[in-house]
Amino acid sequence: MVSETNPSPPLSNILPPLIFGCATFNVQFVEDPYALDSAGLIYKALSLGVRAFDTSPYYGPSEEFLGKALDSPFVRNNFSRKDYFVLTKVGRVAASEFDYSPSWVRQSVQRSLDRLKSEYLDVVYCHDVEFVSPEEVLGAVKELRRIRDETGTIKYVGISGYPVSTLCDLAERVKEETGEPLDVVMSYANFTVQNSTLLSKGVSRLQAAGVDVVPNASPLGMGLLRQCGPPIIGEDWHPSPQGLRAVVHRASNFVDCHDEKLEVIAIRYALETWLREGSVVGSRGDPASGVQGERESNEQNLGGKKLGVSVMGVSSSSELEKTMQVWRSILDGLENGQETAIRAGRWKRDHEWSLNRQKAVQILTEGIQEILEGWLDYTWPSPPPGYVNTREQKPESEPAPWLTPAASPEADVPDDLPAEAKDRIQIPLR
Repeated sequence: MVSETNPSPPLSNILPPLIFGCATFNVQFVEDPYALDSAGLIYKALSLGVRAFDTSPYYGPSEEFLGKALDSPFVRNNFSRKDYFVLTKVGRVAASEFDYSPSWVRQSVQRSLDRLKSEYLDVVYCHDVEFVSPEEVLGAVKELRRIRDETGTIKYVGISGYPVSTLCDLAERVKEETGEPLDVVMSYANFTVQNSTLLSKGVSRLQAAGVDVVPNASPLGMGLLRQCGPPIIGEDWHPSPQGLRAVVHRASNFVDCHDEKLEVIAIRYALETWLREGSVVGSRGDPASGVQGERESNEQNLGGKKLGVSVMGVSSSSELEKTMQVWRSILDGLENGQETAIRAGRWKRDHEWSLNRQKAVQILTEGIQEILEGWLDYTWPSPPPGYVNTREQKPESEPAPWLTPAASPEADVPDDLPAEAKDRIQIPLR
Protein backbone atom coordinates (compact mmCIF):
# COMPACT_ATOMS: atom_id res chain seq x y z
CA MET A 1 0.00 0.00 0.00
CA VAL A 2 1.34 3.45 -0.92
CA SER A 3 0.75 6.34 1.46
CA GLU A 4 -1.07 9.33 -0.01
CA THR A 5 1.96 11.47 0.79
CA ASN A 6 4.54 8.82 -0.15
CA PRO A 7 4.86 8.22 -3.90
CA SER A 8 7.16 5.20 -3.58
CA PRO A 9 6.12 2.12 -5.58
CA PRO A 10 5.33 -1.16 -3.77
CA LEU A 11 8.49 -2.56 -2.23
CA SER A 12 7.80 -5.88 -3.96
CA ASN A 13 8.38 -4.19 -7.33
CA ILE A 14 11.91 -3.03 -6.56
CA LEU A 15 13.61 -4.78 -3.60
CA PRO A 16 16.37 -7.16 -4.77
CA PRO A 17 15.71 -10.80 -3.81
CA LEU A 18 19.23 -11.18 -2.38
CA ILE A 19 20.28 -8.89 0.48
CA PHE A 20 23.75 -8.64 2.03
CA GLY A 21 23.35 -8.91 5.81
CA CYS A 22 25.86 -6.79 7.74
CA ALA A 23 25.20 -8.41 11.14
CA THR A 24 28.50 -10.24 10.64
CA PHE A 25 30.34 -6.91 11.17
CA ASN A 26 29.81 -7.49 14.90
CA VAL A 27 31.54 -9.15 17.84
CA GLN A 28 28.90 -11.87 18.01
CA PHE A 29 30.18 -13.34 14.75
CA VAL A 30 33.83 -12.25 14.53
CA GLU A 31 36.39 -11.63 17.25
CA ASP A 32 37.38 -8.20 15.95
CA PRO A 33 35.05 -6.46 13.46
CA TYR A 34 37.73 -3.86 12.85
CA ALA A 35 40.02 -6.56 11.47
CA LEU A 36 37.47 -7.35 8.75
CA ASP A 37 37.89 -5.83 5.32
CA SER A 38 34.27 -4.71 5.53
CA ALA A 39 34.62 -2.09 2.82
CA GLY A 40 36.27 -4.60 0.50
CA LEU A 41 33.39 -7.02 1.06
CA ILE A 42 30.85 -4.34 0.21
CA TYR A 43 32.78 -3.31 -2.91
CA LYS A 44 33.01 -6.90 -4.04
CA ALA A 45 29.33 -7.53 -3.33
CA LEU A 46 28.40 -4.55 -5.49
CA SER A 47 30.69 -5.73 -8.28
CA LEU A 48 28.97 -9.15 -8.14
CA GLY A 49 25.52 -7.61 -8.55
CA VAL A 50 24.33 -7.33 -4.93
CA ARG A 51 22.21 -4.21 -4.56
CA ALA A 52 20.82 -4.30 -1.01
CA PHE A 53 22.46 -4.12 2.43
CA ASP A 54 20.80 -4.82 5.80
CA THR A 55 22.23 -3.42 9.02
CA SER A 56 21.25 -2.14 12.48
CA PRO A 57 22.56 0.15 15.24
CA TYR A 58 22.62 -3.01 17.38
CA TYR A 59 25.22 -4.61 15.10
CA GLY A 60 28.17 -2.84 16.70
CA PRO A 61 30.05 -0.70 14.17
CA SER A 62 28.13 -2.17 11.21
CA GLU A 63 26.29 1.01 10.23
CA GLU A 64 29.49 3.05 10.28
CA PHE A 65 31.41 0.48 8.25
CA LEU A 66 28.63 0.32 5.67
CA GLY A 67 28.27 4.10 5.53
CA LYS A 68 32.00 4.68 4.97
CA ALA A 69 32.08 2.08 2.20
CA LEU A 70 29.03 3.47 0.42
CA ASP A 71 30.39 7.01 0.69
CA SER A 72 33.77 6.05 -0.80
CA PRO A 73 34.98 7.32 -4.19
CA PHE A 74 34.68 3.78 -5.57
CA VAL A 75 30.96 3.57 -4.85
CA ARG A 76 30.17 7.21 -5.63
CA ASN A 77 31.99 7.03 -8.97
CA ASN A 78 30.39 3.77 -10.07
CA PHE A 79 26.93 3.66 -8.48
CA SER A 80 24.22 6.23 -7.87
CA ARG A 81 22.29 6.14 -4.59
CA LYS A 82 19.18 4.85 -6.36
CA ASP A 83 21.18 1.82 -7.56
CA TYR A 84 21.24 0.16 -4.13
CA PHE A 85 19.04 -0.27 -1.05
CA VAL A 86 19.93 0.38 2.57
CA LEU A 87 17.85 -1.32 5.26
CA THR A 88 18.36 -0.61 8.95
CA LYS A 89 16.47 -0.79 12.24
CA VAL A 90 15.40 1.05 15.39
CA GLY A 91 14.53 0.03 18.92
CA ARG A 92 17.18 -2.46 20.01
CA VAL A 93 19.96 -0.70 21.87
CA ALA A 94 21.83 -3.62 23.47
CA ALA A 95 21.31 -7.27 24.41
CA SER A 96 18.79 -6.41 27.14
CA GLU A 97 18.04 -2.79 26.26
CA PHE A 98 15.14 -1.68 24.07
CA ASP A 99 13.72 1.78 23.48
CA TYR A 100 10.72 2.14 21.15
CA SER A 101 9.72 5.61 22.35
CA PRO A 102 9.00 8.20 19.61
CA SER A 103 11.85 10.41 20.83
CA TRP A 104 14.35 7.55 20.59
CA VAL A 105 13.00 6.45 17.21
CA ARG A 106 13.66 9.96 15.90
CA GLN A 107 17.16 10.04 17.40
CA SER A 108 17.97 6.58 16.07
CA VAL A 109 16.79 7.37 12.55
CA GLN A 110 18.83 10.57 12.43
CA ARG A 111 21.89 8.75 13.80
CA SER A 112 21.51 6.06 11.13
CA LEU A 113 21.24 8.70 8.40
CA ASP A 114 24.45 10.26 9.70
CA ARG A 115 26.34 6.98 10.05
CA LEU A 116 25.17 5.66 6.70
CA LYS A 117 25.90 9.03 5.07
CA SER A 118 22.63 8.95 3.17
CA GLU A 119 19.78 11.39 2.67
CA TYR A 120 17.24 8.59 3.10
CA LEU A 121 16.82 5.02 4.32
CA ASP A 122 15.04 2.60 2.03
CA VAL A 123 13.66 0.42 4.84
CA VAL A 124 13.53 0.89 8.60
CA TYR A 125 12.44 -2.07 10.77
CA CYS A 126 11.40 -2.11 14.39
CA HIS A 127 14.11 -4.45 15.65
CA ASP A 128 13.25 -7.68 17.54
CA VAL A 129 9.67 -6.72 18.30
CA GLU A 130 9.02 -9.65 20.65
CA PHE A 131 11.04 -7.93 23.40
CA VAL A 132 8.58 -5.05 23.89
CA SER A 133 4.82 -4.64 24.19
CA PRO A 134 2.53 -4.53 21.14
CA GLU A 135 1.61 -0.97 22.11
CA GLU A 136 5.26 0.08 21.94
CA VAL A 137 5.62 -1.52 18.50
CA LEU A 138 2.49 0.21 17.24
CA GLY A 139 3.77 3.56 18.53
CA ALA A 140 7.15 3.10 16.85
CA VAL A 141 5.54 2.12 13.54
CA LYS A 142 3.36 5.23 13.65
CA GLU A 143 6.38 7.43 14.38
CA LEU A 144 8.37 5.89 11.52
CA ARG A 145 5.46 6.51 9.17
CA ARG A 146 5.18 10.09 10.37
CA ILE A 147 8.87 10.58 9.55
CA ARG A 148 8.29 8.89 6.18
CA ASP A 149 5.37 11.11 5.27
CA GLU A 150 6.70 14.40 6.63
CA THR A 151 10.39 14.23 5.73
CA GLY A 152 10.84 11.51 3.10
CA THR A 153 13.96 10.23 4.89
CA ILE A 154 12.32 6.80 5.21
CA LYS A 155 10.75 5.02 2.23
CA TYR A 156 9.31 1.81 3.75
CA VAL A 157 8.47 0.66 7.28
CA GLY A 158 8.46 -2.85 8.74
CA ILE A 159 9.17 -5.06 11.73
CA SER A 160 11.66 -7.85 12.39
CA GLY A 161 11.99 -10.57 14.99
CA TYR A 162 12.17 -14.28 15.72
CA PRO A 163 8.83 -15.80 16.86
CA VAL A 164 6.67 -16.20 13.76
CA SER A 165 3.43 -16.01 15.73
CA THR A 166 4.45 -12.66 17.24
CA LEU A 167 5.32 -11.23 13.84
CA CYS A 168 1.93 -12.34 12.50
CA ASP A 169 0.02 -10.99 15.50
CA LEU A 170 1.69 -7.61 15.17
CA ALA A 171 1.24 -7.41 11.39
CA GLU A 172 -2.47 -8.09 11.83
CA ARG A 173 -2.77 -5.52 14.61
CA VAL A 174 -0.94 -2.81 12.65
CA LYS A 175 -3.27 -3.27 9.69
CA GLU A 176 -6.38 -3.37 11.90
CA GLU A 177 -5.53 -0.32 13.99
CA THR A 178 -3.91 1.91 11.36
CA GLY A 179 -5.68 0.82 8.19
CA GLU A 180 -2.29 0.44 6.48
CA PRO A 181 -0.39 -2.85 6.31
CA LEU A 182 3.33 -3.13 6.95
CA ASP A 183 5.54 -2.91 3.89
CA VAL A 184 7.90 -5.63 5.08
CA VAL A 185 8.29 -8.20 7.87
CA MET A 186 11.67 -9.89 8.26
CA SER A 187 11.97 -13.24 10.00
CA TYR A 188 15.28 -14.91 10.82
CA ALA A 189 16.25 -18.56 11.36
CA ASN A 190 12.69 -19.68 10.63
CA PHE A 191 13.16 -21.03 7.14
CA THR A 192 16.14 -23.35 7.22
CA VAL A 193 16.86 -27.01 6.62
CA GLN A 194 15.90 -27.51 10.30
CA ASN A 195 12.95 -25.15 10.73
CA SER A 196 10.26 -24.22 8.19
CA THR A 197 7.75 -22.47 10.45
CA LEU A 198 7.95 -19.21 8.48
CA LEU A 199 6.40 -21.05 5.55
CA SER A 200 4.04 -23.39 7.41
CA LYS A 201 2.72 -20.89 9.98
CA GLY A 202 3.68 -17.44 8.78
CA VAL A 203 3.31 -16.75 5.08
CA SER A 204 -0.45 -17.13 4.77
CA ARG A 205 -1.13 -14.96 7.84
CA LEU A 206 1.34 -12.27 6.81
CA GLN A 207 -0.06 -12.23 3.29
CA ALA A 208 -3.60 -11.91 4.66
CA ALA A 209 -2.40 -9.01 6.82
CA GLY A 210 -1.35 -7.21 3.64
CA VAL A 211 2.40 -7.47 4.20
CA ASP A 212 4.11 -6.81 0.88
CA VAL A 213 7.51 -8.51 1.33
CA VAL A 214 8.77 -11.15 3.80
CA PRO A 215 12.57 -11.56 3.69
CA ASN A 216 14.03 -14.75 5.13
CA ALA A 217 17.21 -14.03 7.10
CA SER A 218 19.84 -16.30 8.63
CA PRO A 219 19.50 -19.46 6.49
CA LEU A 220 22.11 -21.09 8.75
CA GLY A 221 20.16 -20.42 11.93
CA MET A 222 22.63 -17.78 13.21
CA GLY A 223 25.51 -20.14 12.48
CA LEU A 224 23.98 -23.27 14.02
CA LEU A 225 23.88 -25.19 10.72
CA ARG A 226 27.61 -25.27 10.10
CA GLN A 227 30.24 -27.96 10.19
CA CYS A 228 31.94 -26.14 13.09
CA GLY A 229 28.68 -25.37 14.90
CA PRO A 230 27.48 -22.04 16.34
CA PRO A 231 29.98 -19.18 16.55
CA ILE A 232 31.45 -18.85 20.02
CA ILE A 233 33.32 -15.55 20.33
CA GLY A 234 34.21 -15.00 23.97
CA GLU A 235 30.95 -16.49 25.25
CA ASP A 236 28.42 -18.99 24.01
CA TRP A 237 25.50 -16.69 23.20
CA HIS A 238 23.66 -18.94 20.75
CA PRO A 239 20.22 -19.92 22.16
CA SER A 240 20.10 -23.43 20.66
CA PRO A 241 20.03 -26.29 23.25
CA GLN A 242 22.75 -28.94 23.37
CA GLY A 243 20.41 -31.66 22.08
CA LEU A 244 19.80 -29.73 18.87
CA ARG A 245 23.50 -29.02 18.46
CA ALA A 246 24.27 -32.71 18.86
CA VAL A 247 21.96 -33.83 16.05
CA VAL A 248 23.20 -31.00 13.83
CA HIS A 249 26.72 -32.34 14.40
CA ARG A 250 25.53 -35.80 13.34
CA ALA A 251 23.94 -34.31 10.24
CA SER A 252 27.21 -32.55 9.44
CA ASN A 253 29.09 -35.84 9.64
CA PHE A 254 26.51 -37.44 7.33
CA VAL A 255 26.97 -34.71 4.71
CA ASP A 256 30.74 -34.86 5.10
CA CYS A 257 30.65 -38.55 4.17
CA HIS A 258 29.18 -37.47 0.84
CA ASP A 259 31.99 -34.96 0.22
CA GLU A 260 29.83 -31.97 1.03
CA LYS A 261 29.61 -29.40 3.82
CA LEU A 262 26.49 -28.90 5.89
CA GLU A 263 26.57 -25.13 5.45
CA VAL A 264 26.72 -25.40 1.65
CA ILE A 265 23.70 -27.71 1.52
CA ALA A 266 21.83 -25.64 4.12
CA ILE A 267 22.42 -22.35 2.31
CA ARG A 268 21.47 -23.76 -1.06
CA TYR A 269 18.33 -25.41 0.34
CA ALA A 270 17.14 -22.22 2.06
CA LEU A 271 17.92 -19.87 -0.83
CA GLU A 272 16.53 -22.17 -3.50
CA THR A 273 13.38 -23.25 -1.67
CA TRP A 274 12.51 -19.79 -0.35
CA LEU A 275 13.06 -18.33 -3.82
CA ARG A 276 10.11 -20.46 -4.89
CA GLU A 277 7.98 -20.91 -1.75
CA GLY A 278 8.42 -17.33 -0.56
CA SER A 279 7.58 -15.83 -3.95
CA VAL A 280 4.01 -14.93 -2.88
CA VAL A 281 5.60 -12.46 -0.46
CA GLY A 282 8.64 -11.89 -2.66
CA SER A 283 9.91 -9.23 -5.02
CA ARG A 284 10.65 -8.47 -8.67
CA GLY A 285 13.84 -6.51 -7.92
CA ASP A 286 17.23 -6.91 -9.58
CA PRO A 287 18.21 -10.59 -9.20
CA ALA A 288 22.06 -10.33 -9.28
CA SER A 289 22.09 -12.88 -12.09
CA GLY A 290 25.55 -11.87 -13.26
CA VAL A 291 24.76 -10.60 -16.74
CA GLN A 292 27.64 -8.25 -17.49
CA GLY A 293 27.42 -4.92 -19.27
CA GLU A 294 23.80 -4.17 -18.37
CA ARG A 295 21.69 -3.30 -15.36
CA GLU A 296 20.28 -6.40 -13.67
CA SER A 297 16.70 -6.96 -14.77
CA ASN A 298 14.16 -9.37 -13.38
CA GLU A 299 11.89 -8.77 -16.35
CA GLN A 300 14.58 -9.50 -18.92
CA ASN A 301 16.34 -12.35 -17.11
CA LEU A 302 13.54 -14.05 -15.18
CA GLY A 303 10.32 -13.07 -16.90
CA GLY A 304 9.18 -10.59 -14.26
CA LYS A 305 8.23 -13.26 -11.72
CA LYS A 306 8.42 -12.58 -8.00
CA LEU A 307 11.25 -14.32 -6.17
CA GLY A 308 11.37 -15.01 -2.45
CA VAL A 309 13.74 -12.56 -0.73
CA SER A 310 16.69 -13.86 1.32
CA VAL A 311 19.30 -12.19 3.52
CA MET A 312 22.79 -13.71 3.41
CA GLY A 313 25.58 -13.11 5.89
CA VAL A 314 29.28 -13.48 5.06
CA SER A 315 32.49 -12.32 6.69
CA SER A 316 35.12 -13.09 4.03
CA SER A 317 35.64 -12.71 0.32
CA SER A 318 35.69 -16.48 -0.18
CA GLU A 319 32.35 -16.89 1.63
CA LEU A 320 30.85 -14.14 -0.53
CA GLU A 321 32.12 -15.71 -3.75
CA LYS A 322 30.82 -19.14 -2.74
CA THR A 323 27.41 -17.79 -1.79
CA MET A 324 27.12 -15.89 -5.08
CA GLN A 325 28.17 -19.00 -6.98
CA VAL A 326 25.40 -20.94 -5.25
CA TRP A 327 22.90 -18.13 -5.87
CA ARG A 328 23.64 -17.92 -9.57
CA SER A 329 23.52 -21.65 -10.03
CA ILE A 330 20.06 -21.55 -8.43
CA LEU A 331 18.98 -18.82 -10.87
CA ASP A 332 20.42 -20.88 -13.73
CA GLY A 333 18.11 -23.72 -12.71
CA LEU A 334 14.98 -21.60 -13.03
CA GLU A 335 12.67 -21.66 -16.04
CA ASN A 336 14.56 -19.00 -18.00
CA GLY A 337 17.91 -19.90 -16.42
CA GLN A 338 19.55 -21.37 -19.48
CA GLU A 339 19.28 -18.13 -21.44
CA THR A 340 20.46 -16.13 -18.43
CA ALA A 341 23.52 -18.36 -17.97
CA ILE A 342 24.50 -18.02 -21.63
CA ARG A 343 24.03 -14.23 -21.61
CA ALA A 344 26.06 -13.98 -18.41
CA GLY A 345 28.98 -15.75 -20.09
CA ARG A 346 28.78 -18.89 -17.98
CA TRP A 347 29.02 -22.43 -19.30
CA LYS A 348 26.15 -22.95 -21.73
CA ARG A 349 25.13 -26.15 -19.90
CA ASP A 350 25.02 -24.47 -16.48
CA HIS A 351 21.22 -24.71 -16.59
CA GLU A 352 21.38 -28.51 -16.99
CA TRP A 353 24.08 -28.79 -14.32
CA SER A 354 21.99 -26.70 -11.93
CA LEU A 355 18.98 -28.99 -12.36
CA ASN A 356 21.15 -32.04 -11.55
CA ARG A 357 22.65 -30.21 -8.60
CA GLN A 358 19.17 -29.43 -7.37
CA LYS A 359 18.34 -33.15 -7.29
CA ALA A 360 21.53 -33.99 -5.37
CA VAL A 361 20.84 -31.29 -2.78
CA GLN A 362 17.30 -32.56 -2.37
CA ILE A 363 18.54 -36.08 -1.61
CA LEU A 364 21.09 -34.85 0.95
CA THR A 365 18.48 -32.53 2.48
CA GLU A 366 16.17 -35.49 3.04
CA GLY A 367 19.02 -37.29 4.81
CA ILE A 368 19.75 -34.28 7.00
CA GLN A 369 16.11 -33.87 7.96
CA GLU A 370 15.81 -37.56 8.79
CA ILE A 371 18.65 -37.14 11.30
CA LEU A 372 17.07 -33.93 12.66
CA GLU A 373 13.60 -35.50 12.81
CA GLY A 374 12.98 -34.99 16.53
CA TRP A 375 14.14 -31.37 16.27
CA LEU A 376 12.47 -30.30 13.05
CA ASP A 377 10.61 -27.00 13.47
CA TYR A 378 11.99 -26.62 16.99
CA THR A 379 12.23 -22.94 18.00
CA TRP A 380 13.92 -21.55 21.07
CA PRO A 381 12.11 -19.06 23.33
CA SER A 382 12.59 -15.38 22.51
CA PRO A 383 12.85 -13.43 24.68
CA PRO A 384 14.53 -15.95 27.00
CA PRO A 385 12.97 -16.81 30.35
CA GLY A 386 13.53 -14.11 32.94
CA TYR A 387 14.23 -11.37 30.41
CA VAL A 388 13.93 -7.81 31.73
CA ASN A 389 14.41 -4.65 29.68
CA THR A 390 17.26 -2.85 31.45
CA ARG A 391 17.13 0.25 29.26
CA GLU A 392 17.90 3.50 31.04
CA GLN A 393 17.77 6.86 29.33
CA LYS A 394 21.35 7.87 28.57
CA PRO A 395 22.73 11.23 27.46
CA GLU A 396 22.54 11.56 23.69
CA SER A 397 26.22 12.50 23.57
CA GLU A 398 27.39 9.31 25.29
CA PRO A 399 29.39 7.30 22.73
CA ALA A 400 28.57 3.70 22.01
CA PRO A 401 31.09 1.28 23.57
CA TRP A 402 32.20 -0.16 20.22
CA LEU A 403 33.35 3.16 18.72
CA THR A 404 37.11 2.79 19.20
CA PRO A 405 39.97 4.45 17.32
CA ALA A 406 40.83 1.09 15.71
CA ALA A 407 40.65 1.07 11.92
CA SER A 408 39.67 -1.52 9.35
CA PRO A 409 42.33 -2.71 6.90
CA GLU A 410 42.48 -1.21 3.44
CA ALA A 411 39.74 -2.43 1.15
CA ASP A 412 40.29 -4.80 -1.74
CA VAL A 413 39.19 -3.43 -5.08
CA PRO A 414 37.39 -6.02 -7.26
CA ASP A 415 39.65 -7.38 -10.01
CA ASP A 416 36.89 -7.60 -12.60
CA LEU A 417 36.02 -3.89 -12.69
CA PRO A 418 36.29 -2.09 -16.04
CA ALA A 419 39.63 -0.30 -16.47
CA GLU A 420 37.97 3.11 -16.61
CA ALA A 421 36.29 2.46 -13.26
CA LYS A 422 39.56 1.36 -11.62
CA ASP A 423 41.21 4.57 -12.76
CA ARG A 424 38.74 6.58 -10.69
CA ILE A 425 39.06 4.54 -7.49
CA GLN A 426 40.62 6.08 -4.40
CA ILE A 427 40.60 3.95 -1.29
CA PRO A 428 39.29 6.11 1.59
CA LEU A 429 41.22 6.44 4.82
CA ARG A 430 39.64 4.82 7.84
